[in-house]
Amino acid sequence: MIVAEYISQFIEKKKIKNVFQLSGGMITQIIDKIGERKTIKIFSLLHEQSTAFAISAAGRISKKPSIAFATSGPGATNLLTGIGDCFFDSVPAIFITGQVNTYELNTDERIRQLGFQETDIVSMAKPITKFSYQIKSANEIFEYLELAYNISVSDRPGPVLIDIPMNIQRSYISNDVVKRKDSKLQKVNISDEGRIDQIVDTLKKAERPIIWAGNGIHCSNSENIFRTFISKTKIPVVLSLHGVDLLESSDPNRIGFIGSYGNRHANKSIRESDCLLFLGARADIRQTGANLSLFKDKKIIRIDCEEGELNNRISPQISLKSDINSFLKRILDKIKPSDFSFNHWHDQIQILKNQYPIEKEIPSQIQLVNPITFLNRLSKFNFDQKIYTVDVGSHQMWAAQALNFQKGDRFLTSGGMGSMGFALPASIGASIESNKTVIAIIGDGSFQMNIQELHSIFSLNLKIKIVIINNDSLGMIRQFQDTYLGSRYIGTKWGYTTPDFCKISQAYQIPSKKIFENREIDDSLTWFFSDNDAKLLEVKVSSDLNVYPKIAFGETMDKMEPDYNSKMIEST
Repeated sequence: MIVAEYISQFIEKKKIKNVFQLSGGMITQIIDKIGERKTIKIFSLLHEQSTAFAISAAGRISKKPSIAFATSGPGATNLLTGIGDCFFDSVPAIFITGQVNTYELNTDERIRQLGFQETDIVSMAKPITKFSYQIKSANEIFEYLELAYNISVSDRPGPVLIDIPMNIQRSYISNDVVKRKDSKLQKVNISDEGRIDQIVDTLKKAERPIIWAGNGIHCSNSENIFRTFISKTKIPVVLSLHGVDLLESSDPNRIGFIGSYGNRHANKSIRESDCLLFLGARADIRQTGANLSLFKDKKIIRIDCEEGELNNRISPQISLKSDINSFLKRILDKIKPSDFSFNHWHDQIQILKNQYPIEKEIPSQIQLVNPITFLNRLSKFNFDQKIYTVDVGSHQMWAAQALNFQKGDRFLTSGGMGSMGFALPASIGASIESNKTVIAIIGDGSFQMNIQELHSIFSLNLKIKIVIINNDSLGMIRQFQDTYLGSRYIGTKWGYTTPDFCKISQAYQIPSKKIFENREIDDSLTWFFSDNDAKLLEVKVSSDLNVYPKIAFGETMDKMEPDYNSKMIEST
């Protein structure tokens, strides 16, 4: 068979049912062969970046790599932001790019380009992939495609990229190559039994322990065993941005969302704690703030599958390189509920929750809609399990602070890359991968970055609910300008405008509605969820509304604006 045909066979063999692409000359041969297989669906979106975000969402849900195809040159480079999103947020994903014929590849450093749309995507992608390789001959395709798949899902998951010249795509593979054994990679296993005993003993002796839970729990498919561990130990839990959905909002062990814009009571609980167990959380500056003095007198335990993360920024007394699932299985064998009693600590945390409810962070007398009120009611409106695809900006933080999660809900956002334009194409990937209700929560600035995918939602007949939190500005940067730049709103309010989103939605044949006041919320949500059709709801929010609380940069993470002022200019 030819290489293009083998790729389609490989996809079928791996039981990958959906692939995403935007047609281009350098991939048409491969897409044609995939189209011959009835078990694989091809989803054609309207921008290569969208295909990358779509498989990012699909991979987060399935825990398996999906595949996005793009042509050479601009098609391949358009993938890069989405590849980076998968890399920083640990999402398994396979990117396959077409390339010019091998005889058109430039090997002369004195010239910039030989073939039309020739671009060295492999070199560009290497810093943001686990593996990036250009196929040199037809006989390499079996080994490197299998290797790329295994690398994508092993250890800390992430994206891989395979670049295939056009003449190789139509070249024949010899039979003896196809019969080679599959490549296998060794997974991380726990070997240090004594260290696990030490962790158990430390948790038993702690009076005010907290589990700091992050994306590693999702990546290792450990959600259920994590909930079992929490139920058994009753240790209170703070949650990173990617982990806000790990526990139901009603769970008595759930403290709340942590970080730069975290719930004030959650950040303050860290100050009061005496022991922190980090489970798959990177403890980056967006979670902890820049001032780490708060952590120096606490017992720190860190569990991560990457060696480099174990001592990153916050040094532990105990660390263990392991995937989270293996660790939780081993530690559960060594504990029983009678080992732990933290009733007094839970009472202290409840006092903090009562003292600092999220509703108090926004003034009661504000113009237009209160986003905290709206998002909380949205999440409580029906009892279906939901997948929220959330874009980047003020609305992202309001959503993480205010959404009410039930078991099985997911919160998908671009965390490490922090890319605007994520949510709409991500909602497409999520909708295709899952039967749950998909709600895209998007800011007005983010929405305009991949607005064309409204047509994909309509043409694919996807039942996606779209919420635009419209403050007629780039609100998070506008808040930064207020804090540090004398309220000079260049590019955020000055020179920035928004169109009539409802009219645009209607042009794409998606019903829409706009609300301006809190009293309209319930009626609008009744309309929004009255059927399973795609709908767009635009929520007007004041352009001067800040996201609070926020860590006062330079202070410890428990000291948050507007109660405290930043000591230095932030870099994030």
